Amino acid sequence: MSKLILVPTPIDDESPLEPIALEELNKAVTDSNSIIAVEDAKPGRRRWLNWGLPREAIENFVLYNEHTRNEQLELLLAELKNGKSVYLMSDGGLPAFCDPGQELVDACHERGITVTATPFCNSIALAIALSGFCHKQFLFSGFLPAKKDLREQEWQRILKNNFTQVLMDTPYRLSKTMEELSSLSPQKKVFLALNLNQANEALFRGKAKDLYKKVKDLKAEFILIIF
Repeated sequence: MSKLILVPTPIDDESPLEPIALEELNKAVTDSNSIIAVEDAKPGRRRWLNWGLPREAIENFVLYNEHTRNEQLELLLAELKNGKSVYLMSDGGLPAFCDPGQELVDACHERGITVTATPFCNSIALAIALSGFCHKQFLFSGFLPAKKDLREQEWQRILKNNFTQVLMDTPYRLSKTMEELSSLSPQKKVFLALNLNQANEALFRGKAKDLYKKVKDLKAEFILIIF
């Protein structure tokens, strides 16, 4: 199945790549249905070789950055629709987080193409990147209050704000949280990340009322992003 895979990389050139990411990229270079997309050619080549990945794969790199995205966006989407998988890397850090990759992630969600990522140390940033939502300005609201009156006040504050909102709650309040949101703002566009970077990871994007129906019987660690 085709998918877009975000591959976070170290900020500096000398640090090793995360082991699962390294394993995934080694598999990708032997698969004719895989495409490696890097931000810039020279840093991409240097890092690739530092990580001990096959030199022969470099000639097939696709450049995806602020200068090439207008051309490459539709080309990569076409490849994804044709069954290929795309591994997206930036020059350092998390692709699609304050990065041109955000538009590609958004377009994949809109077309029903699976988006996932290799492990990353910050679940909040990873959820934002995986959402594909514009996040030039976002607000982390943390955990919702447990007390009913304070919780209602917090929902009102969240829904009045025009920023992209990021919030969390305990696993057993997943259903309650989505029920509250779907009742207050059923058409709100949201992204829900369950059990990030775990074997049972699940990602959902859509209207609040639709996502509530999908998760109302679930308990899971979650991050909710409201656009």
